[in-house]
Amino acid sequence: MDSLFKSQVKKNAAYTADAIEVLEGLEAVRRRPGMYIGGTDEAALHHLAREIIDNSIDEAVAGYADEIWVTLKENNFLEVRDNGRGIPTDPHPKFDNKSALEVILTTLHAGGKFSDKVYKVAGGLHGVGLSVVNALSDKLTVTVQRKKNVWTQDYSKGLPISALKTDVVTQSATGTSILFHPDPEIFDALVLDAAQIFDIVKVKAALRAGVKIHFAWEKDKIDPAATLPESILLHYPGGLSQALREELGTKTPELFYEGQLDDAESGIKLEFALCWPLVVGGQLRSFCNTIPTIQGGSHELGFRQGITKALRSFAEMSGLKKTALLTPEDVFAGHSGWLSVFISNPQFQGQTK
Repeated sequence: MDSLFKSQVKKNAAYTADAIEVLEGLEAVRRRPGMYIGGTDEAALHHLAREIIDNSIDEAVAGYADEIWVTLKENNFLEVRDNGRGIPTDPHPKFDNKSALEVILTTLHAGGKFSDKVYKVAGGLHGVGLSVVNALSDKLTVTVQRKKNVWTQDYSKGLPISALKTDVVTQSATGTSILFHPDPEIFDALVLDAAQIFDIVKVKAALRAGVKIHFAWEKDKIDPAATLPESILLHYPGGLSQALREELGTKTPELFYEGQLDDAESGIKLEFALCWPLVVGGQLRSFCNTIPTIQGGSHELGFRQGITKALRSFAEMSGLKKTALLTPEDVFAGHSGWLSVFISNPQFQGQTK
C-alpha cells in the first residue's frame, strides 16, 4: 500500500507564494456564490429576492417602515421599495471618498445589524445580503430618499458604474429602492418567478402584523396566461391568526389557540396561532426574525415542549392521570400552526439561513 501511494506522488508540483490568491472586494462571491446563497439554481436565484425583501422587512420590524412595494418587471428585473429611513449616504468615516451607501453595497460584513443600536432584531445576513445581491447582479440601481434629497447610483457585478447623484425634492418622504437584474453569467437562463416571490412577501406580511406589502408584476409582458393577479395588497392586521385562518379556509376548527409574548427584559417577542383541523399532513411553520426555520430549532422545540407541559398540568388538575404519558408527538398530531419569534443575534445554521 505504501509503495502504491508513493508512486502517485508528484515530484515537481509547484506550490509557492505565487499560487496563493487574494480575492479583492466581492470577487469571492462571484467565484463561489454557493457559499453565500446555496448555489446557482432556481432556489439560489430567489434567495437574492429574499435578501432585498428582508432588508425592507427589517425596517418594518424596527418600526420605521409600514409600506413595502415589490414589483417584478419584464426582462427579469425586480424592484423592492420601502418607506423606511433610507440607507445613509453621507461619507463613511473609515473609507476615503466613499459614501456609507457604497460601502454597504460593495463590502462584505458592512452594515448596521451587527449591534442593537440600529436594529434590535434583524433577519438579513448582517452586512452580507445587499452586497451579495450586488455582486451577483449585472445591473443594480439603488435610490435613497432622505432629508428632502434623492440619491441614485448604478452598479454592475459588485462595482459602481456611476457616481452617487443627488437631486433636491420638496417631499419629506424617506425610503430605499433597489432595482436589480440577476447576472446571466451566474444564473444562465433562470428567471424570477412571480408566484414564488408572491409567496415570500405574503408570509412576510403575516409575520409583521400591520405592514402593507404591495405586490405587482408586469403580467401581460411576462406571462399573460397566469392565474396570479397583476397586483395584490397584502395586509394582515390580525397577524398569524388571520394568516392561519386564511390558509385553512373553511377547515378552521373551533379548537383554535393564539397568543403573544413581549418580554421587555430579554427583548424576546413571540407570537403563535395553533389549531387542530383533524386533517392529515398538518405542520407547524416556524420563523425566527421572519426567516423560515424549516428544520426547526430551539424555539420550535421549546414551544412544543411547553404546550405539552401545559396540557399535562391542566389534565392532572382535572384528575385525568393518564395524560401524564402525553408526548409532543401526541399533542401535535394533526395540527396546523404558525410560530414566530424575534430575538437578538440568532444563530442560523449556515450563511444562507
